[in-house]
Amino acid sequence: MPRRPQRPRELQDGLNHHLYHPLAWQLARLLAKTPLTPNMVSVIGGCFVIAAAGAYALPGWPGPALLGMVLHMTWHVVDGADGDLARMTGRSSPIGEMVDGLCDYCSHVVLYLVLGWLLAGGMAPSAWPTAHPWLWMWAAGLSHIVQSNHVEVQRRQYQWWVYGTTWLRNSRDQNAATRGGLTGALVGLYLGLATGLTPHARVIDEAVAGAQGDPARREAIRAAVRAEAPPLLALCKVLGPNPRAIVLGLAMLAGSPLWYFLYQSLVLNALLVVSVIAHNRAAKRIAARIA
Repeated sequence: MPRRPQRPRELQDGLNHHLYHPLAWQLARLLAKTPLTPNMVSVIGGCFVIAAAGAYALPGWPGPALLGMVLHMTWHVVDGADGDLARMTGRSSPIGEMVDGLCDYCSHVVLYLVLGWLLAGGMAPSAWPTAHPWLWMWAAGLSHIVQSNHVEVQRRQYQWWVYGTTWLRNSRDQNAATRGGLTGALVGLYLGLATGLTPHARVIDEAVAGAQGDPARREAIRAAVRAEAPPLLALCKVLGPNPRAIVLGLAMLAGSPLWYFLYQSLVLNALLVVSVIAHNRAAKRIAARIA
């Protein structure tokens, strides 16, 4: 029987550690007995987000809002199961990582469009001006893309620096499928945004790559990264997808997606600025320490 992968505890919030990841592993064990591939599971996960959007659009209260929240939280379980299934069956690949990301982004595009339609259709607080509901939707949706990129890249970089776990940026040059055509363009946009937000991280990337085969050097890099990590990881957990799904459900229970759009566009973007500054300052300190 395959053993459940032990994810780094410092990267997990309470929901991931106690709920989502254990359920994802059990689901992956069941799916391993079926013809479903990890990419198919990624698509199914995206369908849960779309189903959540449909539930939020249903009339009535509080049933549709609660159903939408449950479906959106279920996506977290399925989203973890595709990676567990890939590792369990030996089918992990940069392409699978990209498919997973595309399913997440595309399904949330549908979710935001539905929320914008609900707001434009009158689901707004009575005291709030109803002009420009789509502007709030676009602001929140684009913010979601940038915030998600930042959080995921910081998590991947940390795993590469501390645990040597390769990810899309490390494996891209070794895999022709991620360099050309539409896939290559999407990978380039994803990595370009990541580099633009935290350019100083590339110095540490290069140091880790150059320290392969030198255990003492690798341990020095790990120690330098771990010394800076706790406040940075805490910021990423707040900016991550777990709180976002809950806040959306609470906003719908409160009667309007506007509360979620304001949280996404104002609160989380302010926190994103803090996180980007903190990560770049920390990367400079780490680079100086390991130079």
